[in-house]
Amino acid sequence: MKIISMIPARYSASRFPGKLMQDLGGKPVIVRTYEATIATQLFDEVYVVTDSEIIFKEIEKIGGKVMMSQKEHDCGSDRIAEAVEFMDIDIVINVQGDEPFTDKESLSKLIDVFKDDYDKNIDLASLMVHITDSEEIENPNTVKVIVDRENFALYFSRSPIPYPRDKNAGVKYFKHKGVYAFRKEAILDFYRLPMLPLEASEKIECIRYLEYGKRIKMVETDVLGVEIDTPEDLERAKREWK
Repeated sequence: MKIISMIPARYSASRFPGKLMQDLGGKPVIVRTYEATIATQLFDEVYVVTDSEIIFKEIEKIGGKVMMSQKEHDCGSDRIAEAVEFMDIDIVINVQGDEPFTDKESLSKLIDVFKDDYDKNIDLASLMVHITDSEEIENPNTVKVIVDRENFALYFSRSPIPYPRDKNAGVKYFKHKGVYAFRKEAILDFYRLPMLPLEASEKIECIRYLEYGKRIKMVETDVLGVEIDTPEDLERAKREWK
């Protein structure tokens, strides 16, 4: 089974433009993420795929593997799908470019999902973290996921799900971490299928898989890391890096 990692890297992020080129401990965030992914030693190949000549040259400068997108894309999955369409691979793991604290343990768990899926019933796998802070649960920038008894995703939302009508029901809330592992066929299907209303409303790309009947296995991890979406996140990442 050939497993690669693709790191989609868009320069003009809406909330924090140029964030991937911000300094983190003497190197740009995207370089830190690329090096952390390489350091796991889990992949046959690791690539950055980008729309930015600035990012392209930065990865090229350190001798990294980098590809330039040929089309404009609305999301990271589309960018990856274009890049892997003609590659001879089985599994591709999407590591977000703004996650410099990417860890081996969590990625290993995603890979194990497919190693144990002998009948190939699982289309993709992703990570979730148990959260308890009420502000985070209610924050629309935190994507929540609910799962069935076997940890297959039922739905993703920016709203608090499930709604806590009975506060004594003992419900656990999970934050979706944007790290995905795809079978190649699943991500190509995503690329070719049009966006439907639920995805368009929530602006959460993995909802498209659910709307078209794909099976998403969620894997719980206790590694929070730091996702750099805002300048405040970058300051927190700098403190963590030290």
